[in-house]
Amino acid sequence: MYRFLLTPRWLGAAALAVVAAVIMVMLGNWQLRRYEERSAINDRIDAADSVQAVPLTSVLTTPTAAGTAGASPGKGLAWTKVTVGGRYDVTHEIQARGRTVDGDVGFEIITPLVLPDGTAVLVDRGWVPAPPGGAGAAPAVPAAPSGDVTVVGQVHLSESRPTAIEHRNGRLDTRRVSVTRLAGEMRYPVYGAYVLLTEQTPANDPAFTRIPIDHEDAWQNGGYAVQWWLFAGMALIAFGWQARKEAQIRSGSGSGSRSGSGSGSAGAPAKPRVKLRDRVAEADRRREAARMESLRAPVDRVEEADRKREADRRQEAARQAAGGDPT
Repeated sequence: MYRFLLTPRWLGAAALAVVAAVIMVMLGNWQLRRYEERSAINDRIDAADSVQAVPLTSVLTTPTAAGTAGASPGKGLAWTKVTVGGRYDVTHEIQARGRTVDGDVGFEIITPLVLPDGTAVLVDRGWVPAPPGGAGAAPAVPAAPSGDVTVVGQVHLSESRPTAIEHRNGRLDTRRVSVTRLAGEMRYPVYGAYVLLTEQTPANDPAFTRIPIDHEDAWQNGGYAVQWWLFAGMALIAFGWQARKEAQIRSGSGSGSRSGSGSGSAGAPAKPRVKLRDRVAEADRRREAARMESLRAPVDRVEEADRKREADRRQEAARQAAGGDPT
């Protein structure tokens, strides 16, 4: 019944369905891994207020060359809660303009924190609103504490699509925080990620607004994973359904040809039966139809008189012919 599946056409269709299903399963697995990665990031964000901070040096690779950034920690360590101590270098302070918090546009103030070993990490101390003069005017920035400070915060990866760095208002000015590009403006090695400040000793100035952290949309990737797996199953089911339909068509045509060959001559159409007609009854029906047609037609009295005279003449001729015949 299913021997047709061994034909090249159906073997090719089966291979195509299997390959498509395998690719869709792989895409689903990739989306599942993305879901797990994003879920882990969200867990680290949510746990920041409850877990113990770990030393920065245990999370990030120590940079070695002055004016360059160290290796990026990767997404697996993003938002890890860390602690680090050192002294702020306000001479290389950075203002990241055009940053929004709760719909308001302002600046993020990022200050290098120089560690005792001479390396530095950029610390985002918080957000300040734009001055009344607009985003082009110098913001009012609280001074960084002098002396030793201890910072607790979360690891933020370097932002993509770096923009130009300018010198404005006595600070380095940029739109995006690219650690690699900003490190070139420093005289010391810089860690490959920066820190969003959450706590500080001595305390951070209350004029700063803490930078909110947006959660990753992990459920979107989870939904995509399930979607790809369903597509894989649908590809195999569609092939099976089409194969079954083809088998039913082939089975129906085969049984029809076998039943036709077993009765009479093969393929000969049956002759229709001709019903014999009663000629007398047929003549009566025709006369009646003619009479009814004459009744429906409008009557012309001259033509009607001519028909009657013609009928009488024929009857008279018939009587004379009958009277002249010998008996």
